[in-house]
Amino acid sequence: MQERIFNTNETKEDSFENSIRPTNIDEYVGQTEIKENLNIFIKAAKMRDEALDHVLLYGPPGLGKTTLSYIIANELGSNIKTTSGPAIEKSGDLAAILSSLEPGDVLFIDEIHRIPRFIEEILYSAMEDFTLEIIVGTESSSRNIKIDLPPFTLVGATTRAGDLTGPLRDRFGIISKLNYYTEEELTQIVKRTSTVLNCPIDEPAAQELARRSRGTPRIANRLFKRVRDYALVLGNGTIDIDITKMALDKLKVDSLGLDQTDYNLLRSIIDKFNGGPVGIEALAASIGEEQTTIEDVYEPYLLQKGLLKRTSRGRIVTKKAYDHLGIEINNLH
Repeated sequence: MQERIFNTNETKEDSFENSIRPTNIDEYVGQTEIKENLNIFIKAAKMRDEALDHVLLYGPPGLGKTTLSYIIANELGSNIKTTSGPAIEKSGDLAAILSSLEPGDVLFIDEIHRIPRFIEEILYSAMEDFTLEIIVGTESSSRNIKIDLPPFTLVGATTRAGDLTGPLRDRFGIISKLNYYTEEELTQIVKRTSTVLNCPIDEPAAQELARRSRGTPRIANRLFKRVRDYALVLGNGTIDIDITKMALDKLKVDSLGLDQTDYNLLRSIIDKFNGGPVGIEALAASIGEEQTTIEDVYEPYLLQKGLLKRTSRGRIVTKKAYDHLGIEINNLH
């Protein structure tokens, strides 16, 4: 049984993600070290008949943090309840979630770095001692209520581990960073998705899709859906290399997986700021994107691919980026 708190309206995207999501640790592709460690920790917790230590998963969006949380619950044989940091606005919200937990349950909090500070302080005793202490009533007649909680496992996910406070981070016994996937791993994921959705794809097409997916399973699966549409309407339903290249070109996803926003970001630094360095605020304003979106979604991949450098003075476009964009370097830093 799986419950969702504060978000009972499942979107089509949620439904698609759930339909292709692996349910056990053996089906999960990639993140080998994390999987091996979690497998040991989960088995040890079950052998001791104890709740698994609290788990913090961090890394760029779309790498499988939510999927891993569901797998942890499934491997423990427990229920999972899910919510997100921004959804917990007052102490009563947190109390309602925690008091509904059964022994051994998994509570998944996405975007845990966005929990309000006063809520975070209530969470400390819940994580450490499995007790909930809240103040009820008005100032003149307020009183403390202490509620005992069953042993549970909190799985927190964040794209911004640096925004977590030290005290909260220290209360997680298991801390794992998810890394970008290799093309080989993404090829496996694409082929698994094709099997689950009963939509055949040949090996070269799967590899091409993987190559353009920014090392991210969520993007690979999203692009798979769009390429599938092209194969259905313009082909015979089978995804081959020609259909894949045509579809991805029309979607403006290039050979490195860069899209229009990546191009706008790199071109803006080159054209408006002479290749950099430029501060994140000025860059965000110049391309009309949120600063956090640039930092969380676009920048990590550009940095990993060596197209962008982050220095104390700001962002700088590299020679590799100039070459990829086919732009001559006038003044490279």
